[in-house]
Parts: sequence; C-alpha cells; structure tokens
Amino acid sequence: MSASRTEDRTAPRPAGTSPWLPVAPCTPASCARHTGAARPPLRAALRLLAGCAWVLLGVVCAAPVRLLPRGPRMWLLRYWALGIPRAFGVRVTVRVHPYARGTGGGELVVANHISWLDIPLVAAVLPGRMLAKTEVRDWPLLGRLAGFGSTLFIDRDRLRALPGAVGTVAAALRSGSRVVVFPEGSTWCGRGRGGPFRPAVFQAAIDAEVSVRPVRITYGTGGAGAAAFVGDDPLTASLWRVVRAAGLTAEVSVLPSIPARAYASVSAHGEPGRRELARAARAAVLGSDRTTTRRAARTARTGTTARTAVTARTAVTARGAAKAATPSPAPTALPVPIQAPAAATTSAARRSPPQTAVASDRANRPSASVHH
Repeated sequence: MSASRTEDRTAPRPAGTSPWLPVAPCTPASCARHTGAARPPLRAALRLLAGCAWVLLGVVCAAPVRLLPRGPRMWLLRYWALGIPRAFGVRVTVRVHPYARGTGGGELVVANHISWLDIPLVAAVLPGRMLAKTEVRDWPLLGRLAGFGSTLFIDRDRLRALPGAVGTVAAALRSGSRVVVFPEGSTWCGRGRGGPFRPAVFQAAIDAEVSVRPVRITYGTGGAGAAAFVGDDPLTASLWRVVRAAGLTAEVSVLPSIPARAYASVSAHGEPGRRELARAARAAVLGSDRTTTRRAARTARTGTTARTAVTARTAVTARGAAKAATPSPAPTALPVPIQAPAAATTSAARRSPPQTAVASDRANRPSASVHH
C-alpha cells in the first residue's frame, strides 16, 4: 500500500457513531501536543481572558450589527473574526495568489480542517455562511452567534437528510451567497495529508454552477500540535494549549478557483463528477503555493504569447495590404508628403482588425504576503 493511501486510512470507529461519518486517526494524546516555546502561565491566562472577552463582544454586538448595510457589516465581521486568533496570541498571515480573483457571485469555499481556529481564520478572509452540524445550534453563546451568522445547519447523523442538505447548500449558492465548508468532515492534526474530501457538498456546487474556492490553512512554529483540536479533546484544554504556545502562527492561502461546471458529467472512469471535483479541490489544498502559481503564470504567458503573435501577423498583413493599395507617386525634387487615396485607406482599415493590448508581465508576479 502506498504512503498516501496509508495516511488517508481512518482509525477504528468509536462506538455510537454513524458508520458513514468520517473519523480521523488523530487523538489528543498523540497529536495535540506543543513542542515549542511556552508562555508563562500568567501571560497565558491573560491571553485566554482577552480571547474570551473578544468572542463575547461579538456575541453581544451580533444583533445590532445585523441592522447595518452589507458593506459595513462585512467589514466588521472580518475585523472581529481576525481579532479572535490575535487575541489568543496567534499571528496570522494571509496569502492571496495572483489568479485567485473572486467571481462576484455564489462561491463554495472549501478548506482543510485542523482546529476551531479555522472558522475565524476563513471568516476573516472570505466571510460567508458556514455549514455546521445541528448540535452547534445548542452550544452556549457560540450557537447563538452561529445563528446570527446565517449558518446552514445539517443533520450529519441521518443519511436520509443528505439530499436535503445538498439542496439547501445549492439554493444558498444560487442566491449568490458564499458558503464555507470543511469537506473532510472531521478535524485532523495537520501533520499529515489529512482526510479525503467528502463529495456530497461538491454536488451542490455542480447543481448551482458556481466555482469552488480552495483554501489552505497551516500552523507554524511548532503550532500544528498546539492548534490541533481532534478526537474527544475538550475545548477548554485546546484553548489553554493555544494560549500557552508562544510564537504560534497561522497562514491562510486563498487559491485559484475551480469551475464546477467542468465536472458536471461523468468521468471517463465512470465516476460522478462530484468525486473528481472533490479530488481536484483536495489536490489544490495539498499542493505547494509555488507550483500552483507557476502553473497559472505559465498558462497566462502562453495565452499572451499566442495573442501577441496573432496581433503581429495581423498588423504585417494589414501594412502589406495598405502598401499594395497605395499607388506609387511620381519622382519629385521636393519632399512633398504623399497621401493614399481615401478609398484605398478605407479598404485597408476595414481589412485590418484593431490590435489588442497585451497585459504587463507584472500580473504574473506573486502578490506579497499580508501580515496582521
């Protein structure tokens, strides 16, 4: 068995869970450990109080903020979401690739899942309607906050409810909403390749004919273990582990979108398009930033070169036609300017299509990282 298949293999399923739900092999004892520098207990306690106070502030202000216009509301949401990891002592870096421009309509955002920190990190960059299990609605404070954020709740324990959940997500995408999903279905420690992307939610993107936006989340400076929130790890233990980890960093990489319409049909292997789309999105999340950017830049340069060659050939043909249509003037000793006949000039202008502008090569350079 190959190494990739070994990493994707799931652990034995705990008793009392549905047989079709994904289960990660990560456990708090083996994965959720911090090996780097640690903050003193007093400073860690202050960070914990600051983070909880910032979350509570968002819960209190959620109702009045909903009354604001969409522009200010989205700005406040992103500012508050970015403040959550910063309040807990996590330094955030956002990388938007040059070819990761938004489509302006509905969009399915998919990201790998490592920690509870993933939710505010994605909301700070691409705010949208989160997809969560119905149990979150009953959580104290956070459940009320999720309701204010127009979260889409689904019943993960009943397989019969899956088609209805796919229809709900597709309807939200058609209405122009951005829907954020963690298609691994469970948190993984972040030290391996993670779990496979479940294909059901990608069917919603195909039905709504929207793009899929892959997002990669990584934690550095020994933070993969500190940020991991896996298995039956209590939230209080995870919070304390995060505030104790000194120098914990998080990086959010927004990758180029994938058009779901291209995966609407059945593949050559006889599999539904949603499975191929899920694998393509997972490959984008697992791939390196440099490889993705280089591939997109190479495609753009190839298209620009072809357009430049066509434009040059068209210009040469037009100049030749204009020269042939212009009669040769009689020799004269004076430098008299020679004008082509109006009919010939008009004919040449009709035969010569307008030249297209060629984009600058600056567009192929990767954008600089933004540190918050």
